[in-house]
Amino acid sequence: MTTTRMALVRRRIDLTENSAPETVPLDDAVGTALAATGFVDARPVHGTRLWELRPLSKVGAVAVGDVEVHVAPKVPIDRVVHLLEYSLGSVGWQDATVDLTVAPDLLTAVVEVFERVASRVLRQGVLQGDRTVEETSAVVRGRILHGEQLRRRFGLALPVEVRFDDFTVDTPENRLLRAAVTVGRRLPGLTGGLRHRLARLDLLLDGVTRASPRAALEEWRPTRLNARLVPALRLAEVIVAAASFETAGTGLAVSGFVVDMAKVFEDFVCAALGSALVGRGGGSVQAQDPWALDVAGEVALRPDLVWYTDDDGARGGVGRAGGGRPAAVVDAKYKAEKPSGFPNADVYQMLAYCTRLGLPVGWLVYAKGNEAGATHQVVGAGVEIRARVLDLALPPSALLAQVDDLAAGIVVVEGGRWRAATPSGT
Repeated sequence: MTTTRMALVRRRIDLTENSAPETVPLDDAVGTALAATGFVDARPVHGTRLWELRPLSKVGAVAVGDVEVHVAPKVPIDRVVHLLEYSLGSVGWQDATVDLTVAPDLLTAVVEVFERVASRVLRQGVLQGDRTVEETSAVVRGRILHGEQLRRRFGLALPVEVRFDDFTVDTPENRLLRAAVTVGRRLPGLTGGLRHRLARLDLLLDGVTRASPRAALEEWRPTRLNARLVPALRLAEVIVAAASFETAGTGLAVSGFVVDMAKVFEDFVCAALGSALVGRGGGSVQAQDPWALDVAGEVALRPDLVWYTDDDGARGGVGRAGGGRPAAVVDAKYKAEKPSGFPNADVYQMLAYCTRLGLPVGWLVYAKGNEAGATHQVVGAGVEIRARVLDLALPPSALLAQVDDLAAGIVVVEGGRWRAATPSGT
């Protein structure tokens, strides 16, 4: 008797990032599990079997039970992939053989590029490395652990406790690649052809420990030896991190690939604008720079980006341990401005940054179109808050040119408006 395993056919729901909510019929268990993921804002409609799904700033896909929810980014997929490169340390991993402009969704685009890049480098040979192994062996290999031998074997000659270096494919890099392959094969919405190619990639990694997708993987570092693998490893990190769901409290199986566009935009601004500031004005930049608003250090501040000058004597204020003083502070905001300006909370936050760092101008960078940003002069504070917007729908070269123009404006403004103001708590 032959048993045929039927593939689960899921109902697909398509939404667009930060768009109007849609009301769809869902089982309560599915709706509850979907709400628990945080991928979309899912709420039951009272007295019905309907659920209202409001897409947030997260894009990708999540499968819950017999339902797949896909949220498409507001900008073209190839633009999102360009932004992702900056969130991965500006490592260029786009593959010319994959036409991202026709990819059906972000999930497929990223997994497709990962498979192409990883397969190409692994066909040249799987990376091997030394690993220290401690084991119980029937033969002597490497160094005998005499203390362990006495403690465990009470003086018996065999088996023997040994430690040796093994030249193996079971390296941290290969374990990360195989974890990404394992995750990729479980993701919703991939074509059969792509799943088949992931299976072939898995065979190339035979002999590598297959870690659970949620298991903590050993840290790896870019080196001369693993340089050819770095683009694939960065993509593997995106896939493993984005596949953040296994099961929900309802007991339903949940799988998915989720990218937080707010975090991607923040990473892009810090990397691209930071590089442009240093290129034009010298000094250094610090992302997520820790400060405190009060003397006791109980009110933490962490601006997205602070640009430091090389010249300690150019202005008053507090420098950092590495030298230099704050020259500009920037915060990235992935949300559209309102017609009347931008949310008050953003201005309050930037005012606190400027007050603490002794800066006359603070910069809020929004993701939007190419409209002119607003400028607010704060009464009685001698501080000006400037909002600027970046058009993420632009081609990469045009977007980077827009970032460079912004950097040029910051360098000119801050270079001409040094203020001898000493931040509090110095």
